[in-house]
Amino acid sequence: MTLRRFFIAILPPQHIQDDANQIKQDFAANYASFGAQKSPPHITLQPPFEWDLNDISALENNLKGFTNIQKPFSIRLKNFAAFAPRVIYIDVLKAPELISLQADLMAYLEVNLGIIDQGSKNRQFTPHMTVAFRDLTKQNFQLAWQKYESLELDFEFVAESLTLLLHDGKCWNVKRKFPFCF
Repeated sequence: MTLRRFFIAILPPQHIQDDANQIKQDFAANYASFGAQKSPPHITLQPPFEWDLNDISALENNLKGFTNIQKPFSIRLKNFAAFAPRVIYIDVLKAPELISLQADLMAYLEVNLGIIDQGSKNRQFTPHMTVAFRDLTKQNFQLAWQKYESLELDFEFVAESLTLLLHDGKCWNVKRKFPFCF
């Protein structure tokens, strides 16, 4: 058995990822927060879980089955918000389609593969795109939040797929994309 860490997310188009990565770079350079650079900009739908790499086809086939019954929908990223005192993120507006997709995915993975994230079951889903992570000190959080609290940002894109990400021991990498049915 070769257990590896995975998570499932929506990744925005490359031009939005580029802008988000520039923001992450600002946090690394000016606020000593590097953690968010260990994954591409994303909206987490299923938090990290362990899965046997030798059984990856079961995971991928189930994700393909799930995405085959999903339709693309719009996602809007608007300004910044925080999980004080450590995390700053690009706020993702709570579109009903996004909320439903996340709940449906978690239920589907639990029933079909036994993947359960207890923490997520006990709290409300807050879609977000992290730009400064838990390595942000409380002092640097306060400094950064003075700048980012009032900064404006507004992007909209169509979510057309889910992405399975795999941890290589240092960072998260795209393993495979699963397009929604059109």
